[in-house]
Amino acid sequence: MTAFKNGKLKEGWIVILLIAALIIIDQIIKIEVKTNMFLGESIRITDWFYIDFIENNGMAFGMTFFNKLVLSLFRLVAITALGWYIYSMLKKPHSLMTVVCLAMILAGAAGNMVDSMFYGLVFNASSPHYVSYLVPFGDGYAPFLQGKVVDMFYFPLIVSEWPEWVPVVGGENFVFFSPVFNFADACVSVGVVLLLIFGRKDLEECGMWKVEGGMRNVE
Repeated sequence: MTAFKNGKLKEGWIVILLIAALIIIDQIIKIEVKTNMFLGESIRITDWFYIDFIENNGMAFGMTFFNKLVLSLFRLVAITALGWYIYSMLKKPHSLMTVVCLAMILAGAAGNMVDSMFYGLVFNASSPHYVSYLVPFGDGYAPFLQGKVVDMFYFPLIVSEWPEWVPVVGGENFVFFSPVFNFADACVSVGVVLLLIFGRKDLEECGMWKVEGGMRNVE
């Protein structure tokens, strides 16, 4: 029993350290970009990899479906629920890979949440004309929970044009993988993909994901 508890404690620390490390990496990258680049500035690394500094109010990859404040509150609830789920899973039989994937998703969500919570309070507004800098706490560009999320990674893997015969978009530019994203977005995306590949059994056993009659149902 003692060995079992020690094993769970060790896994718990692994999860905590992984989440902390991913959030720190994410924040280092974002602060480095925000305080050294103009808004909209682009740095070419290769033909298929650029550092493009943009900010957004929405979800991963710049998507937006909700009011900013509503989105931030939704994120807080989701992060809390996921954290509690990981804590509960550590008490049950599971694979370490599943917990690691969930930790990556949690870290990514929390990384973007930090932007929303604090960037508006501690930074002045980014601009195409000057580099952003720290200001006294509370004197920033937005209230609590309404800061903008910093994005920077752009991978235009294929840049071409649609054939003229294609309806509507014929002759227009085509870019394969056009979203600009950040390290936190990547953590969420990679975590979800790996979870679906390696953690499906754990999800089925806990009732989060069931397969019935060949159909997948998320409860």
